[in-house]
Parts: sequence; C-alpha cells; structure tokens
Amino acid sequence: MTDIDVDAYLDRIGAVRPAKADYEALCYLQERHLMTVPFETLSFAEREIPSMTDEFVFDKIVRRRRGGGCGELNSAFALLLRSLGFRVVPLGGRVLHNGHSAFRGVHNGHLVLRVELDQSYLVDVGFRWASRRPLKLAERGVQKDEHGEYQLLHTPEGDVEMVHDGVLRWRVETHPRELDDFEPVMWYFATSPDVHSAGQLWASIITGSGRVSLFNRVLTHHRDGGKESRVLRDDAEFLAEFEKWFGIRLTAVPDLPETTQGV
Repeated sequence: MTDIDVDAYLDRIGAVRPAKADYEALCYLQERHLMTVPFETLSFAEREIPSMTDEFVFDKIVRRRRGGGCGELNSAFALLLRSLGFRVVPLGGRVLHNGHSAFRGVHNGHLVLRVELDQSYLVDVGFRWASRRPLKLAERGVQKDEHGEYQLLHTPEGDVEMVHDGVLRWRVETHPRELDDFEPVMWYFATSPDVHSAGQLWASIITGSGRVSLFNRVLTHHRDGGKESRVLRDDAEFLAEFEKWFGIRLTAVPDLPETTQGV
C-alpha cells in the first residue's frame, strides 16, 4: 500500500482523524466522503482513460479536488481506510439499473468495498444511490437511512444484490478482487462506442437535504421525496452550476448528447 498524506485526504473531505478504526468512525468517514467528493464521469465524457492506482486516485481526488467514477472513488476511499487501520477488501460487481431502466452492466463495472469490523459491512462512496452508512452484509432485512430503504439479497450462486427503494441496483461477487482487475473496464468505459455512458456526463453529490445530480445538461435536485429537473442550455449557466454543486471549475462545456431526462 502506498503511503499517503492522510491529513490532506481528511481535509479534502472535511473530516477529523478518528481516534480508532471502529464502526462509528467508518460511518462518519463514509458520510463525509459522500457529501464532499462527487461521483462524476467527466473523464469518460472527454474520452480520457482514468486509473485506479494509489498515486492516480490520490492526486485526482485530493490534490486536484476532483471526483470520479465508482472505481476511482472507492479505490481512493479504500486507500484512506487502510491508512487509518481498517481492513478493506475490494469486491467486483455489475450495475443493474441506470436510473432510467434495468439493464445488464459489464462485470467488474462496479466496485464495492467490504470492511471487516465486528462483522462484515459493504461500503460504497461511488454510486449515485449509495447508502449514507455501511450496510451490514449478514443482515437479511431492510436497512434504512437518510437515502432510503436498502436490502441485501444473497443469491444461490453466492453473490449479493442491493435493492434500494424497491429497485435492484447492483450485484457483487463476494470473493476478493485486486484493483488491477478493474483496469480493463476503465479502458472499455472510456473508449468503446457500445458503452451507454461513453461520451456522456453523469455527476452526483449528496447534500444535507437530499442529492443533486447531473445527466449531460439536465440538473436534478432530489429533496423531500421528490425531484425537480431543468435543462442547462446556456453554457455559462452550465459552468457556474457545475462548479457550484460539484466543486469543479471547467473552462468549456464538453460536447454532450442531447437529453431532457434527468436522474
């Protein structure tokens, strides 16, 4: 594991160093990460191929104050957790719903972390519908938090599926993965014309009252159980709103497909 500037990472997410690596600290760090580091696919929209190496994700998220896709965010968070003494295991999965409809995402197209404490927890800071707190892996019932109702379904094949507010969101395998197992998928997402997300921009950040999401030029505010969307057709407005909500200053709007439906 690469040695990192833990204090710089904690400053990035507005967190203080926990006294010990326990459940309360894990909940605190997960919430801070979700509320400060956006999920965003700007690299894929601009056809850049990101990496999941320690140095790359630390530089992008901490030094450059960017966000990233699920692989970048969760691999970076794993780096922070391990540096603080947590036992973390990467798990590979596939997304099964894109916010509009069910679909079959690619294998290892999603990364989830298993954190071992008094029991096993699933942690995800790289997904638009992620829980705000860790999910208990062994719990069969509904687990509620500010982001809705979650349930983990254990399949006969040994996988685990996550259902959020009645929607099947992803499936993960339970055997450990190495981070370089995900590198080919990063290349595929950035370059293949067959990937639904290639050339499109997705972004999302948790707020005190809900969530703000962007799909191409459609900005959506989720709060109080409802949502309100509007299309950012003016470039200046797009750049201002993108920086306001996701903390990233762009010099130009990427060439994005036309869409009027938010997520």
